[in-house]
Formats: sequence, C-alpha cells, structure tokens
Amino acid sequence: MDVSSSIERKRAGNAFSIQGVILRMPSPMESSGRMLRAGFAACLAVAALSCAPASPAQSGVEPPAVAGGSAAPALPRIEASPSAGMLDSGFRNLYELDFKKGRERFISYQRLEPSDPMGKAAEAASYLYEQFNAKGIFTSDFFLNDQKFLGGAQGTPDENRNDGFLSANHMARDMAMNRLKTDPRDRQSLLVLTMTDGMEADYDALIVKKQMAGLSLTKQADAEAAKLLAVDPSAEDAYMALGAANYVIGSLPSYKRAFLWFGGIHGDRERGLEELQRAAEHGHYLQVFAKSWLALACEREHQMDHAHQLLAELAAEFPSNPLFAHELALLDHPAASAKK
Repeated sequence: MDVSSSIERKRAGNAFSIQGVILRMPSPMESSGRMLRAGFAACLAVAALSCAPASPAQSGVEPPAVAGGSAAPALPRIEASPSAGMLDSGFRNLYELDFKKGRERFISYQRLEPSDPMGKAAEAASYLYEQFNAKGIFTSDFFLNDQKFLGGAQGTPDENRNDGFLSANHMARDMAMNRLKTDPRDRQSLLVLTMTDGMEADYDALIVKKQMAGLSLTKQADAEAAKLLAVDPSAEDAYMALGAANYVIGSLPSYKRAFLWFGGIHGDRERGLEELQRAAEHGHYLQVFAKSWLALACEREHQMDHAHQLLAELAAEFPSNPLFAHELALLDHPAASAKK
C-alpha cells in the first residue's frame, strides 16, 4: 500500500471525527451508518489500489506523455559490461577444442580489462590445453598407462617446450603478485596464482618431464589454494589444482612418495579424488577440466559407473568435442578397444 495514500486516509478520518464533534453529536443509528459508509469507502480504496496498474518500470510499458506532448523522462538503464561473459565463452571454446577462438576471446578481454590477471591466465590455459590435446594427455590411453601417466608425454623437453604458455603464464603470475601487494586477500589474484602454478606444475611433470620442479610448484599451488579458500570458500576452482596434485603424487610408487614426504610434498589419492569431485561439481572456469580429469582418474580406480556418468554428461554438453564421445564409446565397448 502506498505510504502517502495511507497518510491521506488517516487525515481524512481525523477530519470526519472532528467535524462530527463540532457540528453535532450523532445518534447511535447515524453513527453506525456513517461508520458503515466509511468502512465501505475504505474497502473501495483498497480495491482500487490493489487493481491499479504497475508503474512503467515494473510493467515494462512506456510512460505516458505529459502535458505539452513531451514524454516523461525514461528510467536509467544499467548496461552490461562489454567484457561480461567473455571468459566463460572463451573457456567453453577450449572445451570444444576451438583453441584459437578461445584465445581470441581472452585477448579481447585483456584489452577491455587490462588490470585483471585472469585474462592472461586464461590465455596461458589455451596454449596448455591445446598442447595437452595434441599430446593425448586427456585420454584413457595416457591416463591408464603408468609409464605415460607417471613418466610424461612423448618427446624431449626441447621438442615439447611451449613458449606461448610460459610467457602468458608468467605474465599472469606477475600481475597477480603485484595486485596482492596492495590487497593480500584479493580473491581474483589468489585464484590466478593457484591456476598458474597448478598449470605450470602439470606442464613440468607431463610435458617437459621435470617432475621435481613440477612437484615443487604443486606444493606452492597447494598453499595458494588454501589461502584462496580461506578468503572465499566458494572459489572451488581451487580444488582442481589441489585434487590433481594429491591424486598424481598419491599414485606414485611408495618409495617415491616416501622420498617426497621428506621434502615436505605429500599426496593422498583418495583425497585427490574427493577434491576433483568438488571442482567438477562446483567449479567455475575449471569445472569441465576437473570433470575430464576425474572421469579418467575414476577409470584408473576401476570406478567405471562414475566414469561413464561423467563422460556421458561431458559428451552431451559438448557434442562438438569428439574426445568425450570417443572415451565414452571405449567404456561402452571395452572388448573392441582391447583388440585395438
């Protein structure tokens, strides 16, 4: 109910009662009739208010013209930022294996938001994921083969060097660290550090086969992810780095894990699966990445039903990505894949 209308009705009520006292003292019958009429009028007023049309801002109808023919001033509109949605669209391009288009979106985002390190981190991801795809990293052939999974991709470190990734990744890290000097609790910068160190750890371990350097960065990414989650528990992309690190280290032979333990690098395979599950369920930019990793990890753990569910969801969401459909077909027809 409109506040000003309520005030006017109260004033009218007061005038009626004062007028009745001054003019004459009413009889009981007259007083009852007057009260009934006042009550009926009040009901009509409430009904009129409840049936009144919404304001132009609520109804979406153009405001009527005022006297003189000019239209009433329009309400201000809040326009979306041109950069809104660019990062989400770019990551979707990556998961569709359209790395060039995704990279173009990330570079456009950088022009619009030059102070946000996420633009450079996303560009770095486009180079790394493209290389992972070329090397067959996200395939069961790689994940289920211990020699490949724990030994790295085919090719020498020099042959596998990815300068585009390294340059963009280091720039993103530097930008994030500079922002953290001003605000140590800056969520976006902490997320970028977690992502960049996690990606470079994967690059070192899987692409250029510098396992110790990769494990050192894994430890660093783990600490940064913990800081990020302390600032914002909903930033569950952080669990991608944590989960991958815990799973890979936890999958190493026991003698290697014992050696790493003394260096302060720990791994827990079961915990890694749980963290990957969290990123796959609640992550943002890295949700699909986490779901892909988790599906293949579930195959390693012989959790075929869960792996099948994840791959079926990915294949349905990204029909233009043949990798998900291929991996799903391998699960559906294991005998045929074994013959190959």
